[in-house]
Amino acid sequence: MYYKFSGFTQKLAGAWASDAYIPQGLKPVVSTEAPPIIFATPTKLTSDYTAYDFAGKNKVPELQKLFQSDSVPIHLKRGLPDQMLYRTTMALTLGGTIYCLIALYMASQPRNK
Repeated sequence: MYYKFSGFTQKLAGAWASDAYIPQGLKPVVSTEAPPIIFATPTKLTSDYTAYDFAGKNKVPELQKLFQSDSVPIHLKRGLPDQMLYRTTMALTLGGTIYCLIALYMASQPRNK
């Protein structure tokens, strides 16, 4: 159900969808004229673009061959950068786990006065 603020009763009243989106019964003014051109440079229409509008080489076939080969895990396929990222992530995970366990142990012990 749609609601509209009634100026007469100063409350919300039920309304039709068309009335609810047009406040106080005012109808929007739609201009039939085109807006003035802001930029002097010509614009490209979307139909003017080609399907391949980049200057790079398609690397998908090479990457498919790389990722479908041998039995190395997918997260280590690209060599040294992947290994460094993996080892750093594992070290931070282990360090965080050990830190949390130490903090829990210290929090569980009573304080000496």
